[in-house]
Amino acid sequence: MKLLSKTAAAKGASAPKRKLLALAILLAASYAVCVCAGSLILSPDTVLLGILGKSDSQVKMILETVRLPRATTAVLAGAALGVSGTLLQGTIRNPLAAPNVIGITGGGSLFAVLFLNYFPDGGTVFLSLASFLGALAAALVVYVLAFKKGVTPIRLILVGIGVSSVTSALTTLLLSKSKNAAVDKAYLWMVGSVYGADWNDVRLLLAWFSICFFFSMAYSRHIDVQGLGDEVAAGLGAHLQRHRAVIILLSAALSGGAAAVVGAIGFIGLIAPHMGRRLVGTEHIFLLPASALIGALILLVSDTVARTLFLPVDVPAGVFTAAIGAPFFIYQLYRSRNQSN
Repeated sequence: MKLLSKTAAAKGASAPKRKLLALAILLAASYAVCVCAGSLILSPDTVLLGILGKSDSQVKMILETVRLPRATTAVLAGAALGVSGTLLQGTIRNPLAAPNVIGITGGGSLFAVLFLNYFPDGGTVFLSLASFLGALAAALVVYVLAFKKGVTPIRLILVGIGVSSVTSALTTLLLSKSKNAAVDKAYLWMVGSVYGADWNDVRLLLAWFSICFFFSMAYSRHIDVQGLGDEVAAGLGAHLQRHRAVIILLSAALSGGAAAVVGAIGFIGLIAPHMGRRLVGTEHIFLLPASALIGALILLVSDTVARTLFLPVDVPAGVFTAAIGAPFFIYQLYRSRNQSN
């Protein structure tokens, strides 16, 4: 009997693993296609020779200074946003939860606009730091305001929506009083773009994402337990509030780290977890890597379409993620209303 149960469990786990492998292969193939695409279309063998340093100087410059760092940054930022949304939806138990919905992205935007308004020549590094600190500050404010003998999912989402509205209003107020140059920079940052990404961005995101993803996977079972409800989780002996605080902090760190490099790209944290659940189910040991791969794929393809569809204009990738995400958000609202009736 035990042997049969172990065999069934192994078969049940093999299906998500196969789907994760298929997602990874799809992402790798998309990465190769996206690196080849552009104003100058490169063949796969030319790209391979360029990576090996055996191509002409023009191809080498295009690959090493533009396409490879840009595509890699899109993959890492998209993966971070996908995992961030999965963590939030798991601990809040709300399918509409996402970093941009509960104010985390809004906090990063507010601090970035503040920085651009008062230090327009402050440099990209300090702008990224301001954005990251803003995201963490917003997460802290949401958590503190929602805390009353612990934090419940419904209070957290309601307070988060309120904080998001406040940060959005303050950001709009700052933009209305900003100088033209600062406004242009701020709007580009708020829409979100991978334009200008370099290898320093890749190294920063890779280190940050690797650390946060490791801890996210370590907390995957705790998120599964929280999905059973607060009373059941507490009955099973889970340290509910401590785990929830850590998970929210990880979500804010991931979305803040991504925003620090590519700006306030929205909706990936909302879409990726839903697509991941359809593919691999609700166990977060599989859902977290699936959301990372899907988020990476969404931002990579969106950025490639954005920079190639309207040549020579380089449209911000956030325009395309919003074009996909906004209808999806409305659909989820409609679906939630029908389920509640």
